[in-house]
Amino acid sequence: MTSSAKSKSQSVKDTVSTQRKIQREQDSKEKAKPQKAAGRCKPAVQTGKKKQPAPPMSPNHLEKPGIEAELDLAPQFHAENYKGSGKLEGMKAIVTGGDSGIGRAVAVLFAREGADVAIVYLNEHSDAKETRRHVEAEGRQCVLLPGDVKDPAFCRKAVAKTVKTFGTLDVLVNNAAFQMHADSLGELTEERFDETMKTNVYGYFYMAKAALPQMKRGAAIVNTGSVTGLKGSEKLLDYSATKGAIHAFTKALASNVLDKGIRVNAVAPGPVWTPLNPADKSNPEEIEQFGSQSDYRRPAQPEEISPAYVFLASAACSSYITGIVLPVTGSVG
Repeated sequence: MTSSAKSKSQSVKDTVSTQRKIQREQDSKEKAKPQKAAGRCKPAVQTGKKKQPAPPMSPNHLEKPGIEAELDLAPQFHAENYKGSGKLEGMKAIVTGGDSGIGRAVAVLFAREGADVAIVYLNEHSDAKETRRHVEAEGRQCVLLPGDVKDPAFCRKAVAKTVKTFGTLDVLVNNAAFQMHADSLGELTEERFDETMKTNVYGYFYMAKAALPQMKRGAAIVNTGSVTGLKGSEKLLDYSATKGAIHAFTKALASNVLDKGIRVNAVAPGPVWTPLNPADKSNPEEIEQFGSQSDYRRPAQPEEISPAYVFLASAACSSYITGIVLPVTGSVG
């Protein structure tokens, strides 16, 4: 192993160690707090042919960064009722955080629409291989790129390897994220704030900066924002701040590159059943009731969010749309 590869490997290990340390500290605080009983609610809303899982969700708490294969209740990502029609035919895409959750669902639909996909992820190798299996089952190529988006050198290498493999780059989906709740500002350490900010904001900046020189007229960037960036979240202070920053970055960058014929938009999901949240909460009752506060009274499944990314990535659908934040929140209005 070269010194560069050793350095990259150590960087990833350090990030995982930092995230798990933050998680352990928060988990210990949760255990010391009195637990609230979960309240009853009306049945969850179903609006499609497929009945999606509703609370109580699986209560298992995941160790960060979170392995989708370890969730007792598997997230629904395959979107069996979605029929591809060549909206991304021949295009090449990078999806960060593409190993699981929303990223996996996006990668699968991009492939179904005709795109080859490069998956950027931290170290969740088993999940990433499963995503690759599903992308290849759609008849497209999939490249796995493990590394830390907080590292600008890695982001440049990820883009370079994608272009070397596929020949070009047409779509960047910035999706990788770190999230850990805190009950108060005083509980939010500088270490945690730094980890959240550098993963969620710097990572998007580094990937966009590396990707844009490789993108031509007709290309698109789709960022993952959040309902927390639209309205805030009392226990996700730092995460909400990063998502608000992503929304502003999306609009500013859209204006900056518009004359180059490159579009930049964001999707702002509400609660979605992915490894991110069971790796955040440690209280089984809170995990079970995840998403119940939305108007749908359930979380979205990744396959209910991924079509929005196809819409914003495809010029056939959204050639006259740039600089928007598209809410997919499960709430009225």
